[in-house]
Amino acid sequence: MEKQPTVVFHNVGQVYFPQSRVECHYSLTSDHRWSNSDWIGIFEVGCISRKQYHTYTWALVPEGYTEGTSVNCCALFHASYLPRPSAVEYQFIYIEKMGKLCARSRPFTFRAPKPLEELETLKEERGEEDGEEEDLLLVITKAQLLQSQLDESLKKQADIHLALDVAKEEAEKQKEDSRKARVAWELEREAMKQEISELRANMKHNCEILKKIEGNHKNVKYSQENLTSELSKLMVEKDESEQRIQELEEDIKVLNDREKEENSELERLKERVKKMSSQMKHDEEKRKCLQREYEAALVDVRGLQDRLEASEHVAESLRRELRELGIRQGHTNTELHQARLQVAQLTLQLSEENLVLREERANWTLEREAYKHAAETDAKKLQDLSCEVRRKEEWLQEERMEREKIEVELGRERDCTRVLQSDSKRELQELKGGLRAAQKEREEQQAEKQELLIYILQLEQRWEVETESKEEIPTSLSPGSSSEDEENVSSASSRSILSSLFLSTPLERPHRAETPVAETPVSDTQHLLPLSLCSEVVGSPMW
Repeated sequence: MEKQPTVVFHNVGQVYFPQSRVECHYSLTSDHRWSNSDWIGIFEVGCISRKQYHTYTWALVPEGYTEGTSVNCCALFHASYLPRPSAVEYQFIYIEKMGKLCARSRPFTFRAPKPLEELETLKEERGEEDGEEEDLLLVITKAQLLQSQLDESLKKQADIHLALDVAKEEAEKQKEDSRKARVAWELEREAMKQEISELRANMKHNCEILKKIEGNHKNVKYSQENLTSELSKLMVEKDESEQRIQELEEDIKVLNDREKEENSELERLKERVKKMSSQMKHDEEKRKCLQREYEAALVDVRGLQDRLEASEHVAESLRRELRELGIRQGHTNTELHQARLQVAQLTLQLSEENLVLREERANWTLEREAYKHAAETDAKKLQDLSCEVRRKEEWLQEERMEREKIEVELGRERDCTRVLQSDSKRELQELKGGLRAAQKEREEQQAEKQELLIYILQLEQRWEVETESKEEIPTSLSPGSSSEDEENVSSASSRSILSSLFLSTPLERPHRAETPVAETPVSDTQHLLPLSLCSEVVGSPMW
């Protein structure tokens, strides 16, 4: 069985005029799921794609439409967008927001209106002054004649309907008046007494309810004051956290300055080593001066180690503080959520109280009107009570206005807190990026120190090989051999000082899982110091 369409077109004509607007009448069934993106288009008959429409308009529904109910609707196509008159057949197509075709209308065409060639002659009798009648012939089109007759019939039909409606209303009014008169004559006294007693009981009940509402309003005021105090505390804590973040940024800047100083000191040490290697060709006195400089460099390197350890401790403390800040932000978010829930509960309670008050006001107004018509003697007392109730209602309205203002201020403060939280998160991310960059620079420095140590160890191995080969040479070469041995010993001691200078620094091998050390390209600037030392040691004379 074919599935029934969820949209049905009605009153689709066979011919439309493009000089006037076209009305498209359709109805939505209860199975249709309407959306504001649904539209109706005019397509040629036999079109393949939904993009081949000539014009379209949005499928609108009347106000108060609820999903799951059937409703009749109407869409308008303006004359300026309609196709030109031709023999091509068109049809209305309803398309939903997902592009699915829901319904098609029967085909129709657009044609230009033809001139009315059919004429009719009418006789009109006209009386003259002498009493003789004269017949007049009127020539009009058949369409005008039919239109005039149709207008007259419609007017007569409307007059008949109005007369029938008036007659029915008068009959119903007479029946109701007679029935009310009988009931009024029979139950007037008893109704008066019962209404007076009920009005008094209701007034007492209303006074009790007003007292309860006043107590509830005081509780709401107290809870709102507590919420405002909590919000002020949260704002103070946020200010403190911002100050702490600024202090952390200053500490990071100080650490960066210290790292720059350490880099400059490392460069100075390299320059000193170069000067020491150049001075090794000179006299023993200059070598002694170099030894003193080596000792001073050792002291500087130890100081650099202490500074690096202190910077690492500071970084760990910064991480701990960042974690504490994250925990505090979580607590603040939970407290804000609880505050929102409390405000929602309060709003629900107030809405329920408002509904109760409205129902009581409606009942009270009805009873008041009945009491005025029933008993004129008690009118003054009721007026006094109504004045008091109005005053209390005005007071309640003023309290509601104040509560709404407080809620608006709370919403603004929540928006401000959200903006501050986003700013603090962004600053924390920037601080983390700075710490990562500092860690990368430290790893690069440690890699450079390791490479320097490797080259110094290679130089020491070469030096040991050369000394072993020279020790095999007979010692009876010249009488000054003893002095040469002493000088070799001194040079070896100086090289051992060089090795101790770089071995004394505790270096950690960086973790490079992705790029191993054997495959990393080393720049020429990193090898300048070891190569110069090697050339100087190999080219130095042996005494």
